[in-house]
Amino acid sequence: MLTISAVPAFQDNYIWVFHQEGSNLACVVDPGTAEPVLRHLETAGLQLEAILLTHHHADHIGGVADLLKLKPVKVFGPASSRIPWVNQAVQEGSNIDVAGVSLRVLEVPGHTLEHIAYFSGEAVTAQGPVLFCGDTLFAAGCGRMFEGTPPMMHASLLKLAQLPPATQVYCAHEYTLSNLRFAQRVMPGNHAVVDRIARETAKRARNEPTLPSSIELELATNPFLCCHDSTVQASVSEEMPGTNLLDAASVFGALRGWKDRF
Repeated sequence: MLTISAVPAFQDNYIWVFHQEGSNLACVVDPGTAEPVLRHLETAGLQLEAILLTHHHADHIGGVADLLKLKPVKVFGPASSRIPWVNQAVQEGSNIDVAGVSLRVLEVPGHTLEHIAYFSGEAVTAQGPVLFCGDTLFAAGCGRMFEGTPPMMHASLLKLAQLPPATQVYCAHEYTLSNLRFAQRVMPGNHAVVDRIARETAKRARNEPTLPSSIELELATNPFLCCHDSTVQASVSEEMPGTNLLDAASVFGALRGWKDRF
C-alpha cells in the first residue's frame, strides 16, 4: 500500500509525496518549490527516487532544479520546451513504474495544452486507485483554461469522470470551499453539496487538507462534471440569458466563464 503525504506550499498548493509502506524510496508530484519537500524527505527518512510533473506552470515545477541538485533522478512529464528538466517524456498510454507503483499517463489538455495526469489503475491505497491530476480536476471544480478550449477541457474532464468511482483524486490546490460555494449556487438543492460543505469546513477548521477527493464524490458535487444535468443548464441560462447552449461542452464553457467571475 502507498503512503501519500500532502506537503503544503505557497498559499494553497499541495505537493504530493508518496512511497510504499516499508520502503524509503519516494516520488514527488509537481514540486513547485524544493524547501518543504526536502524538509519532508528528511523528517520522514525518505530518499527521492523520481519526480512527476503534470504541466509547466511555475508553481508545479519551480523546485525541480534544486531537488536535482540533491540527487539526479528520473523526471517524468510531458514533452515540452517549457520544462527543460524532463528526462523521461511521456504521453497518453505511457506506463511508468515509480516508488513501487505502476502509473498510466492520461493526456488531459485544457488548463495547458500539454497537461497530463497519472493514474494507478489498481487499488494502491486502502481507499482505491489514485489519480494525480494537477490543475485539471479540482475538488468540486476544475482548472482555468489558460491555453485550451471549452470542448478540449470538457473532454479531459469526461475522461477523468469515467475512471473507477473509488479513484482517489489528488489535485494540486486547496480550492475546495470556494469551489463548493460556487457548486451550491449552480446546483441549489443538491444535498450532497450541502453535506460536503459541512465536512470540508470542519477539516479546514482543524487545518486538515480537504483532499483527496474521489471520482464518486466529484460526480455527485462537481458542477463541471454535470454539464448534461438540467439543473446546471437552467442555472447557466438564468445567470447568462441568451447564451447558446448547444451541447454539454458549450454549457461547460459558459459555466467556466461564470466561475471565472464568481
